[in-house]
Amino acid sequence: MKFPIFKTKISNDKKTFNLDDPVERRKYFDYKAGPEIENLRDYLRDNTFVGFLIGQKGSGKGTYSKLFAEAVGTEYIEHISVGDIVRSVHQDCSSPKKKKELFKFLEKTYRGPLSLGQAIKALLARSTKTLLPSEFILALVERKISKLGRKAVFIDGFPRDLDQISYSLYFRALIGYRDDPDFFVFIDVPEAVIDERMKHRVVCPKCQTSRSIKLLATKEVGYDKKSKKFYLICDNPECIGLPRMVSKEGDALGIEAIRDRIEADAKVAENLIKMQGVPQIFLRNAIPVNGALKYVDDYEITLAYDYEFDKKTNQVKIIKKPWTIQDNHGIKSYSLLAPPVVIALIKQIVNVLGL
Repeated sequence: MKFPIFKTKISNDKKTFNLDDPVERRKYFDYKAGPEIENLRDYLRDNTFVGFLIGQKGSGKGTYSKLFAEAVGTEYIEHISVGDIVRSVHQDCSSPKKKKELFKFLEKTYRGPLSLGQAIKALLARSTKTLLPSEFILALVERKISKLGRKAVFIDGFPRDLDQISYSLYFRALIGYRDDPDFFVFIDVPEAVIDERMKHRVVCPKCQTSRSIKLLATKEVGYDKKSKKFYLICDNPECIGLPRMVSKEGDALGIEAIRDRIEADAKVAENLIKMQGVPQIFLRNAIPVNGALKYVDDYEITLAYDYEFDKKTNQVKIIKKPWTIQDNHGIKSYSLLAPPVVIALIKQIVNVLGL
């Protein structure tokens, strides 16, 4: 299925924004979707929603949730990652006090095919490829939500398997999360984008900040004369020492390292799209190069970074140009930055909620 192209461009518009800068980004959101953002804020003062983020690993679910909250208000929105919740149980079990609180909550809420002790044991011993009982996952999510107060939530990582689809259709009732609206947010990202993101990702060994040598450079770029390779220097103001950013183990394999997960996610999305009764929102990361500027502004397109080392000045020259990839249908396309995708999310949620 080809997702529709969402137009963010305003006719005869000459304004430009630096979407890497938080201040500029807030101005951008207000300029492109100010009335819709105000309507959402009014709604969220007394109401909530449950949005299921459906997309392949690396499709940007966490990023879109974060920027949506940045635009609308972090006091109204919470991004819930099922993977993070599961990992947090490991930490809770290492603290006697937190472990006691965890078991007390689960004894009241969990009902499933395994005993509570067996489910916890399976969680602590599991590999990342092993799925825990859906009933246990739901209990952990309910625990997380019970601590949030009255907030709208984006659920990331559920359903993850075909067997969990039926649970997602009745998610609100199963965890007692009021009667406010729910909807599916389908995210379409070309495999080439995920592959390139992974292959060129680097992290700071000190603060773990993540960047990309090709797609998201830091302010300072160095050149190793011995290896004849360029590298990024961490520019996190809280990170002392200007450490050299390094590749993560396994990233060189790109998307092939997570091929099984990618295919499983695709099957879940394919089945969910067929479901009736739950509103659907469609987001796409890339649009065809041909005619792209009819739909988006040039500053909304992801730039690719290339580098040249000037031996005379001993400086690195950074060259930027629009990043083009082949989408899953073989069409030459531009990858979009996250903010214009979030504009599409904001406006479609307003439509789904009838605001």
